[in-house]
Amino acid sequence: MKSNTKIFSLFLVAFLAVTMSACGVGLALPNMASLKLPSLGSSSQPAAAVPDAVSAAPVQQPAANSAGPVSTGVLDEEQAFIAIYQAVNPAVVNITVDLNASTASTSSQTPNGQTPRTPRTPQNPQSPQTPQNPQAPQAPQLAIGSGFVYDTQGHIVTNNHVVADATRIVVTFPDGSQAVAKVVGTDPASDLAVIQVNVDASMLHPVTLGDSDSLKVGQMVAAIGNPFGQESSMSTGIVSGLGRLLPTDSTSSSTQSYNIPDIVQTDAAINPGNSGGPLLAMDGSVIGVTTAIDSPVRANSGVGYAVPAAIVKMVVPKLISDGKVEHPYLGISGVAMNADFANAMKLDPNQHGVLVGTLTPGGPAAKAGLQPSSTNVTIDGIETQVGGDVIVGINDQPVKIFDDLLAYVVRHTQVGEQVTLHIIRDGKAMDVTLTMQARPTQ
Repeated sequence: MKSNTKIFSLFLVAFLAVTMSACGVGLALPNMASLKLPSLGSSSQPAAAVPDAVSAAPVQQPAANSAGPVSTGVLDEEQAFIAIYQAVNPAVVNITVDLNASTASTSSQTPNGQTPRTPRTPQNPQSPQTPQNPQAPQAPQLAIGSGFVYDTQGHIVTNNHVVADATRIVVTFPDGSQAVAKVVGTDPASDLAVIQVNVDASMLHPVTLGDSDSLKVGQMVAAIGNPFGQESSMSTGIVSGLGRLLPTDSTSSSTQSYNIPDIVQTDAAINPGNSGGPLLAMDGSVIGVTTAIDSPVRANSGVGYAVPAAIVKMVVPKLISDGKVEHPYLGISGVAMNADFANAMKLDPNQHGVLVGTLTPGGPAAKAGLQPSSTNVTIDGIETQVGGDVIVGINDQPVKIFDDLLAYVVRHTQVGEQVTLHIIRDGKAMDVTLTMQARPTQ
């Protein structure tokens, strides 16, 4: 059964709705479209080093359970999660954005044609049983998400889809203090954004970014955020998968869509309102930014996604210093090789790599002379094209599937840098050198 990936952060807080959801009093998740909010503009700030995370306060051991013995391991795990919450929650904020009426009603689909990725929920400030008056004037629409303090200069990391095109942003700290924030920089290609508040440094408790490259499936994690507006909520789970691809709202002028590589999958409960909040390792370090869920019901289904800390470390400093990020790209579409493609091209059936399908005109791969597929064949009754170059490596790093190629380009190359592609053309191995270009945007 096909499920839809939805950005889960934003849900509308309107003042005239009447419904109640099982996930939260006065909340419902209608089938509403994704949204791009009006920007507040950007300002350039000098890049700042990330200070050490606030230390976890000593936690007093609980009294013995009078109902019976409790495993020491269970108590240790419980105390570890308590310590994580006490240490990191002061850094996690609630983000409320104002939406104008036209933006709030905008309807669109994700680049890959999936259903809307930004569920939003109307809320009635009166009794949930009060019928809605269709003649009443429409109150300003709000949306909420999460974020976390990055440094003592007031920079806060969140998702791009939480704050992009917002007319006003208000940050609420765990103690209830509020501050108006400005947008410093946004990056739709990674769905990350940096906003900034002007508050006393004593209110700022920066996090520590962890090592997402060392994550293992099965590793315990925790997420803190504001699901359905329930501020400072923590959920726990494990790393369910690594190296996933997540479509973004970033497309090129030729309508080519892009993906975020190395996405972390988790079964920690993630719901609308969690977007932009931290996914945490057991040492309290941030190993991802919770960004999306895979669910047909627009609520937690046990499949959540987080942008890895490795990408956060690349993108956030550039957003602070420049307000934007240039992403390199190859300018190809392709598919992983399989035995059917290999047999049609008279290659070893076990040949791995990325079969080049099409080239972006004027892109790096086209300029370097890569050859796209152009031979029509029928495989299992389906007509397809083969015969293009097969990319088997980049800069001496093996490429087996498209994810390998994309992750290397995003993580290890820069605009203007020369890279070497190791390819197979007409059954012969050869190298092609190309110069990386900035990914075109719409």
